[in-house]
Amino acid sequence: MKTRRLLFGVIGFALVAGLATSAWFSREQLSRWLTVQAAPAAKADERPAPIQEAKMLKLSPQARKNLGLVAKAAKPQTYWRTIQVPGAIIDRPGRSDRGVTAPAVGAVVQVHAFPGDTVRPGDRLFTLRLFSEYLQNTQSELFKATRETELLKEQRVLLAKAAKSGAVAESKLIELDNQLRRQSAAIQAYRQDLLTRGLKAEQIDEVTEGNFVSTIEVVSPPVGQPGTTGPSPSRSSSIENQKTKIENPPTTQLIDNRVEGLTYEVQDLKVDLGQQVQAGQLLSVLSNHHSLYIEGHAFKQEAPYLEQAAQNGWPVQVEFAEDDQQHWPALEQSFQIRHLANAIDPANRTFDFFIPLTNQSRGYEKDGQTFVVWRFRPGQRVRLHVPVEELQDVLVLPSAAIVREGPEAYVFRQNGDLFNRISVHVMYEDRLNVVVANDGSITSGLYLAQNAAASLNRVLKAQAASGMRADLHVHADGTVHAPGQ
Repeated sequence: MKTRRLLFGVIGFALVAGLATSAWFSREQLSRWLTVQAAPAAKADERPAPIQEAKMLKLSPQARKNLGLVAKAAKPQTYWRTIQVPGAIIDRPGRSDRGVTAPAVGAVVQVHAFPGDTVRPGDRLFTLRLFSEYLQNTQSELFKATRETELLKEQRVLLAKAAKSGAVAESKLIELDNQLRRQSAAIQAYRQDLLTRGLKAEQIDEVTEGNFVSTIEVVSPPVGQPGTTGPSPSRSSSIENQKTKIENPPTTQLIDNRVEGLTYEVQDLKVDLGQQVQAGQLLSVLSNHHSLYIEGHAFKQEAPYLEQAAQNGWPVQVEFAEDDQQHWPALEQSFQIRHLANAIDPANRTFDFFIPLTNQSRGYEKDGQTFVVWRFRPGQRVRLHVPVEELQDVLVLPSAAIVREGPEAYVFRQNGDLFNRISVHVMYEDRLNVVVANDGSITSGLYLAQNAAASLNRVLKAQAASGMRADLHVHADGTVHAPGQ
């Protein structure tokens, strides 16, 4: 029994010694195995250091040129919040277009001005052969009254001699004088009637000699007539003054491509050659687009804003569609609402408001005629920015200077090749501009990028993802630090 126990003890001691010897000789391999098994646990316990979001990027001069970057100093200013309203340019009633009518019944025997031609006040437009019985009767009555006056004057000369000798009573002379005054009044009325029918003073003088007028010239309206831009004649103007205006209209000159003097353009021809026309029938339409209207189309809920702008005389900003600003002089005029319409269009449920527009023109000569070209034309579309609220002490930037990421809005400050992204508070924005609060996030005088903000933000993210941020700098000893370290 003791021998067996001793034998088990010797065997156990030998096993322990063998294991210890094996472990001693394989200690390096065992150490490497334990290191490999412990590595995953150690990595699981490690936490990556927080990465600070990049706020600065760097661009080369070539990159800035490719983006067309423009930087300007930030300056607080006053900005008007506006509402956008569509509109169009229209003719100004009573000033832009002028209809020419037939003065009497007749037939069109000659047309002197055609659509597109430029005419001056007093230029011939049509020649009419008269068929008017009324006009012929008026000429006959004028001729008769003239001859009757001559007879009465001769009779008075004879009776005056007899009255001195007492052969004729003085009452007879008084009666003749009254008849002469009545005939003079009738002659004056006939002459005035013929003048209003389009006859000239020389033609009326020929009628008194018995040479009746069978044709009449229809001319463009003279200066001062309704529908023109000239001064209105006074009621005391005599027939001779009207005659002078018709026969001596202001000359139209072409000076440096500018048309001087009042001109009309034949816009539409309403009759044909040989057509019979009635008195008062429209013959043609003349246009002069010097004075126009900008007609805005607003909804009823925008009426309080428009009424406020009209009452206070606030200037309205106008964007003209398809306007060639490079080849025309600067438009130096202030646009203000003149009046609001008091009716709503039943089709589109909008009401109109009107802004006066003074047009620009230039001309060119061809085949001995002067043709006029207007800068703005009826039917041209516009976009109106009506002011509704004044924002003071704010920063105004173009819409391309802002980039958004969720609720955040950013601008980029330029400092040489570096662009620093700054978070800002946007108070108002429209299609063209963005209004930023002057809350201290941007110091006055800092240069801000005025465009390509979205592109700068993409470059910033790309540089941050590459592992080397533009806001890190390398020291001489090889260490890398962020700004301020």
